[in-house]
Amino acid sequence: MKDFLETPVIHYHNILITVFDLIEIGITVIIAYLLLIGLKKFLKYESKKRNLAFGDVYAIYQIIKYFLIVIVIIMILDSIGISTTVLLTSSAALLVGIGLGLQNIFKDFMSGILLLFSKIIRIDDIVQVGDMLGKVTEINLRTTKIITRDDLNILVPNSKFVEEKVTNWTLDFNHIRQKLEIGVAYGSDVELIKKLLLEIAEKNKDVLASPKPFVRFTDFADSSLNFQLIFWTNNIFGMENVKSELRFAIDKAFRDNNITIPFPQRTIWINKEKSDEKDD
Repeated sequence: MKDFLETPVIHYHNILITVFDLIEIGITVIIAYLLLIGLKKFLKYESKKRNLAFGDVYAIYQIIKYFLIVIVIIMILDSIGISTTVLLTSSAALLVGIGLGLQNIFKDFMSGILLLFSKIIRIDDIVQVGDMLGKVTEINLRTTKIITRDDLNILVPNSKFVEEKVTNWTLDFNHIRQKLEIGVAYGSDVELIKKLLLEIAEKNKDVLASPKPFVRFTDFADSSLNFQLIFWTNNIFGMENVKSELRFAIDKAFRDNNITIPFPQRTIWINKEKSDEKDD
């Protein structure tokens, strides 16, 4: 058995890896993996116990994870006879060369560290980067994973969150204010319009009772009387579906009450005298 464990698997210059080394590496990796699983479960339990979102302690998990990975790599290198001292001694020149060619990668890493410690972006936050809106599912040192409304998982470089304009819909509050634009025909009962819109908002399960929804009469437009239904919802990720449900309900209520939603109208005047002259 001893002879089998000492059987060389890889022998390259001064590096000799035996069966025993492979088993030792495997056990080290498994132990590290189990430690990370246990740590994640412990942090989730503690966050739930203390009534905290897991995103608030996620930075601790990520830092410990990367620190543990570095330790495991150093242990593996030492076990197979590669001196980490030599690597550290030559790392300065190596980093200069790498830094010149991989500046964006290092920028993403630094941005990732900033995100993890500052908590400006957390797990389960709803964020908008440019025209893309999604829910944050994972924050790593280089990239952040978000899932869009179309169930697409997208990796966003962390530098995007630091350098570009980013909207975090859930940074301070778990609800947002939204509005629907509605136009009705001239001659409609405006008090009835207000009553119907408020009733529809109050019946929708995703519209919050507090702050209370309200209706705003915005304009006497060319073809319509314009209103806004202002409401608050905590279904931020599905707010377009909430608006759709409200529009369906508004259309039905208006039909039932003979309220017309007009289309743009244009009046065309024809100068008959000039028209007759052209015919001649």
